[in-house]
Amino acid sequence: MNLKELQAWLNSEEGQSEEIKTYLQGLNPYSVEGMKKYIYENKDAKSWLDSEKDVHTSKSLESWKKNNLQKLIDEAVTKANPQETQEQKKIRELEERLNQKEKAETRQALLNKSLVIADEKKLPKDLLEYFLGENEETTTKNIEKLETVFNKHVETVVNERLKGDYKPPKSGNEHNKNVVDMNMDEYAKYWQEKNKK
Repeated sequence: MNLKELQAWLNSEEGQSEEIKTYLQGLNPYSVEGMKKYIYENKDAKSWLDSEKDVHTSKSLESWKKNNLQKLIDEAVTKANPQETQEQKKIRELEERLNQKEKAETRQALLNKSLVIADEKKLPKDLLEYFLGENEETTTKNIEKLETVFNKHVETVVNERLKGDYKPPKSGNEHNKNVVDMNMDEYAKYWQEKNKK
């Protein structure tokens, strides 16, 4: 039987039976189930299919970005920053400048207050800016903490010096004054002069 005879027989009523169709379907390796099995069992086929899916997904994503993303970004920006009129912009800028000025004035007032406190408590003034708080209460607490720590440190240093090798000055100059009775400026000057010798 040649090919033409076989085709004629398949087109005849006898060749159209369910048995023949099922048999011929088994010979066809391109059924959906056959393709799935082939792709999952063959690494090269799976790799090829994955790359095709990636290409398709990338094209879809690029197309979506091109058509929709800028619109979504513009909407989000507009929603977050509604368009200001010139008048609104000037008002906002003036409010910002006013707030900055108020903060600067508050900071200066706190610094002035802390200078007075530091002077009363004989604390070094050049450290005060680091201890300024948001308001007078926190600034005062910070300075009190500085005073406590500073005085403890001074006392520790003085006690260490007095323990062992301290020798009172032999001359009758200003260093005969008791170290404990000195204020911070006198104490600093005293140690600078002593360390120079």
